[in-house]
Amino acid sequence: MRRLVSILVTLVLLTSCYNRGQQTPDALSLTESQIDSISFYSTHHYTEGYNFRVHADSLPIIQQLPAEAVIDMPVDTLQIYKKDVVVVADIVTVPLDTIDSVWVKVARDEYTLGWIHERDLLPGVSPDDPISAFIDFFSNAHLLIFLALIVVVGALYVLRHLMRRNAKIVHLNDIPSFYPTLLCLLLAASVTLYSSIQLFDPEKWRHFYYHPTLNPYAVPFWLGLFLCSVWAVVLVGIAVIDDVRRRLPLGEALLYLLGLGAVCAVVYVVFSVFTLYYIGYLLLPAYFVWALKCYKKQPRSRFVCGNCGAELQKKGRCPHCGAFNE
Repeated sequence: MRRLVSILVTLVLLTSCYNRGQQTPDALSLTESQIDSISFYSTHHYTEGYNFRVHADSLPIIQQLPAEAVIDMPVDTLQIYKKDVVVVADIVTVPLDTIDSVWVKVARDEYTLGWIHERDLLPGVSPDDPISAFIDFFSNAHLLIFLALIVVVGALYVLRHLMRRNAKIVHLNDIPSFYPTLLCLLLAASVTLYSSIQLFDPEKWRHFYYHPTLNPYAVPFWLGLFLCSVWAVVLVGIAVIDDVRRRLPLGEALLYLLGLGAVCAVVYVVFSVFTLYYIGYLLLPAYFVWALKCYKKQPRSRFVCGNCGAELQKKGRCPHCGAFNE
């Protein structure tokens, strides 16, 4: 009897531990249209039902079938305009088309829909997602913004130097805090990784662009590492603002943060461009060594005032509250 019970218990345990795994559709059960759709999605990263936002001034779409346009039959043309949101309604391949065999049917509403070559569509649209829109904006306009910021901050520093000759700036005349240096180092590493993904695995980056996420665990390893570095830059940036606000008066704090922004702008431009030519991989360790050496050379507070809590370079009378510290 005990042997029979033992056998039954063993069978129950083995049955409960069996996992059939996630059920996926059998390729034999898919239709030819579904197989073509999956194949197109794997190479083009979008398919029917995907939403685009138009960023070109206008895009022409034809109401007739693509085959009619290929053989030069008269066609009616509609226009979709900037900021219009369109959905991919259909995708066909026309082998006879020597310009572009892929035609995409897009629809703005039930009255405005038609066909357009994929090569004409994609440059004029972007995914209808805020993260993709941010990537577009940052990629297209960052150089002008950064250059303008550098010019403005440069002028402010000249005025500051003439007035007081002791302006605080990261790496050169820094405050006694490691957060600004850490922010610059994190940004340099993040930008290098970002450019590396675009350089060595552009299709993975393109897929991320079409299907963006802020969750580092929902993407492949290198993209996940890049997202973690972005979150680290954000968190350290918040810490920098809080630390600078506590250490400097309002005017000096704003000027310091503007200078830090200018340095970060230079770091971004330098590493995003030079990494594409492999020079960034030599600059990154050199920049780390130089930045850490600069930080070690900066004077740091060794004492804290027992009365007001202000940091002091040496013992004696506190310049903030006047208390004497022995």
